[in-house]
Amino acid sequence: MMLNELANGAHATVDHLSAASPELGEAGLRRLGELGFIPGEPLQLLRRGPGGREPLAVLIGDTLFALRLLEAQCIHVLPICAQPS
Repeated sequence: MMLNELANGAHATVDHLSAASPELGEAGLRRLGELGFIPGEPLQLLRRGPGGREPLAVLIGDTLFALRLLEAQCIHVLPICAQPS
């Protein structure tokens, strides 16, 4: 599943990165990794921009990132299911 497919408020773990478009390329993937989008890292998709579009507000640790759709489509995630209380 791609990061952009998560529902607002959903938690997930980064699985891997892959270039969804040649526009982003290896340099873009490297930048995402340097920002903290690395395998095993937990994240939360907080919300989307106006009209459910860009940017996507993503929280990793204590850092909030605003990602373009193109970037979010390169981040493969494993959703974390909420545990019943």
